[in-house]
Amino acid sequence: MDRRGDEVNMETGKHVRKETNKQESRTLFTYLRVYLSTYRVLLWLLPLSFLAIAFFYPLSRILVLTFNLDTLTSNNFQTALHVLLFTFYQAILSTLLTLLLGLPSAYLFAHFDFRGKSLLRALTAVPFMLPTVVVAASFNALLGQRGLLNTITNSQLPITPSPFILILLAHVFYNTTIIIRIVGTALASLDPKLEQTARSLGADSLRVWTNITLPLLRPSILAASLLVFLFDFTSFGVILLLGGSQFSTLEVEIYMQAVRLLNLPLAALLSVIQLLCTLVFSILYTRLVTRTTQQLNPRSTITKPQTLKQRLFVFTLCSLLTVYFAFPLLSLPIRSLFRLEADRGQRNEVQYGFTTDYYKELFINRRGSVFYVPPIKATFNSLTYASATVVISLLLGFPAAFALAKPTKLEKVLDPIIMLPLGSSAVMLGLGFIITYGKWLTSPLLVPFAHTLVALPFVIRTLQPAIASIPQRLRQAASSLGASSFEVWKNIDLPILRRATLAASTFAFTVSLGEFGATLLISRPEYPTIPVAIERFLSQPGGLNYGQAMAMASILMLLTTASILLIEKFRLPNSGEF
Repeated sequence: MDRRGDEVNMETGKHVRKETNKQESRTLFTYLRVYLSTYRVLLWLLPLSFLAIAFFYPLSRILVLTFNLDTLTSNNFQTALHVLLFTFYQAILSTLLTLLLGLPSAYLFAHFDFRGKSLLRALTAVPFMLPTVVVAASFNALLGQRGLLNTITNSQLPITPSPFILILLAHVFYNTTIIIRIVGTALASLDPKLEQTARSLGADSLRVWTNITLPLLRPSILAASLLVFLFDFTSFGVILLLGGSQFSTLEVEIYMQAVRLLNLPLAALLSVIQLLCTLVFSILYTRLVTRTTQQLNPRSTITKPQTLKQRLFVFTLCSLLTVYFAFPLLSLPIRSLFRLEADRGQRNEVQYGFTTDYYKELFINRRGSVFYVPPIKATFNSLTYASATVVISLLLGFPAAFALAKPTKLEKVLDPIIMLPLGSSAVMLGLGFIITYGKWLTSPLLVPFAHTLVALPFVIRTLQPAIASIPQRLRQAASSLGASSFEVWKNIDLPILRRATLAASTFAFTVSLGEFGATLLISRPEYPTIPVAIERFLSQPGGLNYGQAMAMASILMLLTTASILLIEKFRLPNSGEF
């Protein structure tokens, strides 16, 4: 070969090497893509399998049972229409009353600075974070037939609130914080120049409100109203405990038809109607929330009340809010420490006044019945279910959160799917378990799985930002300095994930502890939880049963409050809302 041939061979060799390098790169890239795809599929395998078994399959069984000719009868439609109309009626009335208290309160917090403002704002938010059973028990302890006011005044109150009034009051108590937060934020963001300009042109307060403020606030008010309406529409624990079966909303009627009357087809039909309504309201809410992100000029206009009219407004509303939110919460522990009525079958002299007997009785099976479950056993069941829920939620939540921390097209599709159980009511989830896994209801194992369905979205949303915040460059630097994978995980990942894991665990624990709707449908009578035991004791006569219900609700309130404080302490500052 000549010199020219050597050069050609050298050029050919370079081309061959380049082609070889390209092929190796392509092979490596393909291998990497396959590896990442397989890795992501494996991450999603467990959470999606759980959702398929515990959510989508039961949902499909409900749909099959609903669209059956034996279910679609005129009698069933008449019952469904009657229940649906009452559900709308109570939800609309509750929403209007919530707006009546919430709008002035939003104005108060958005425009005025006063002593104790942070504490009062926190007080209005507490009911929304408590289990519905505790809220219902609180109003029962204050205004119920066996509550503080009725027993102290010997039922001589000038106005005795009916069960329906109690339901409305509890709904307002529960949801006012939504109006305060959504509308209050919008109010605080309004440009004060608009109002000042209108006033300089001679407009009075009414014209400023109707022509400027209200049009700008309308999307926020509608969004907040719709969210409140959605919560009232799907209310279950408050209505069942304060009103009973005579006030049949969709949720209560599903429970009655499934558990008391064993009419599963009608319960399935009501569930589908409830699901469709929830879906429509959720879509409307999402659109309204999008519209609330309009041009506004954030500028602080918070001032101390200057005029007599402003001081009177602040004083009156602060007093009203303090009484309305503090009294029910205080009534619950107070009522649990005072004997105000005789026990069932008690004929001798009754020792009225302060007592700790209701708490002591939690540990005693005084009836000696094998069917009686003492409250302390219900507490043990709740703690066991909650612990199991924490373990299952973390096992399912970590892989999903790892996948969502670096989302691809796959995660954009799967993210809303994994959150779907949040849009379903707990009662419907319980009904799905009854229809699908009825033979296994003798086992208490189904309860933690139902609780996990409710808790899993919260766990994922807590873990996801923490995992995404782990700095990759620190991990790479540690690896380049010779640290093993375990040392990298121990020194970099673990300190970041520890707080988020504790917060997520507390979330799952709290959700499980207060869950009432699904548990009431699928829990075995010998394995009740605290909320189920409270419902049982409230429905029985006698001062002892009532006192034990108050004692258990007080313990549940204490545990929930402690959990909320833990969540706020360990939650990452920029983890956002759920």
